[in-house]
Amino acid sequence: MEPLIFRNGRDISIQGIVLDVIREEGNSKIQLSEEYKESGRSLLQNAYYKKQGFILYHGNSLGILSKLPEASVDMIFSDPPYNLSNGGFTVHAGRMVSVNKGEWDRSKGFQDDYDFHYNWLAAAKRVLKPGGSLWVSGTYHSIYQCGYALQALGYHILNDISWFKPNAAPNLSCRFFTASHETLIWARKEKKGKHIFNYKTMKDGIWNGDFLKKPNMQMRSVWAIGTPKPEEKKFGKHPTQKPYELLKRIVLASTNKGDLIIDPFTGSSTTGMAAYLQNRNFIGIDTEKKYLDLSIKRLEDLSKRSLV
Repeated sequence: MEPLIFRNGRDISIQGIVLDVIREEGNSKIQLSEEYKESGRSLLQNAYYKKQGFILYHGNSLGILSKLPEASVDMIFSDPPYNLSNGGFTVHAGRMVSVNKGEWDRSKGFQDDYDFHYNWLAAAKRVLKPGGSLWVSGTYHSIYQCGYALQALGYHILNDISWFKPNAAPNLSCRFFTASHETLIWARKEKKGKHIFNYKTMKDGIWNGDFLKKPNMQMRSVWAIGTPKPEEKKFGKHPTQKPYELLKRIVLASTNKGDLIIDPFTGSSTTGMAAYLQNRNFIGIDTEKKYLDLSIKRLEDLSKRSLV
């Protein structure tokens, strides 16, 4: 059975998976099988948190993605584990701190790490719409494996973006160049297809803080965006938290209002904050409850401020 999707403004239902934004507004002519209705109810009932247009799931991303219908998602942003927790140290706020983030970030060896990326990217491709796109962020520890897996799976790579961090931490050993960027790969589900790219928004938008972006000039593939601001971490922080301005740009570039965005490694859900503020629907998945709780605090704070 092919995926059935219907929208009423920001309302969206995917084969009975009601994303909490559904409001009963008349009778839809779309008939869903009892199998899919039950699947949708079960998935929603198991949500860790749900609010209008915003759902969080606790669990393995492969498991949750496998329960979503095929070709139902507009865009996926992913910041998978970099697998660099190796007992080393870095600098944070002028102090030496461990780079260890948790077992979820520990390398299991080259082949296992690659298989992990291949498997979640395959699951992501299944749920993307034909013209849907995926972003993946990483450093050299992981991004090349992701890029190879994307090509092996038949994705069509659109761009690689260099996210330059003007306020990056220094290199302690003084034996290497200071790591001051991350790479983002933007890919479409398949070679043939029409993806969303809001060219005019990128070209003519006001991008405060990015000194590389010239007014009324095309957006280039190097973005100067600082690391997360203090107010973005006031409820706590995730060790690989991305700045809101980065996700805002990605959301505005590659989705439209009412679209469904998924982050399979949501962390503190900066993707979700950008989706919420830009009137997109969001599903976030994470294995760590403490980061889902942090996501909830951030969203509830945004909700209160938006009502003022």
